[in-house]
Amino acid sequence: MAVKETMQLLTQLREQLQALDLWEGTPPSPELLKSTEPFAVDTLEFHQWLQFIMIPEFEHRIHNNIALPKGFAVSPMAEESWRGKWGERRALILTLRALDELHK
Repeated sequence: MAVKETMQLLTQLREQLQALDLWEGTPPSPELLKSTEPFAVDTLEFHQWLQFIMIPEFEHRIHNNIALPKGFAVSPMAEESWRGKWGERRALILTLRALDELHK
């Protein structure tokens, strides 16, 4: 799996979230992070799921030599979540699309 490329995309994703003021300084409560719904839609905003669940999980797997997931698609959820904001979040969606393509 393309670990170096994945790390670059995760860094890019983090920077883009920060640039758009979607990066939060305080994590949600542990209860909110325990959602079993896809993308934690019942407890978190999509950008929170990226920051507090997806990015840390990918980094944990990389640092511990655990296989990264395959065959996922995060960008469609981003497009749906950010409907009406595609212009300002285009680069972020494209980064997620690149991550999807890298791990199909």
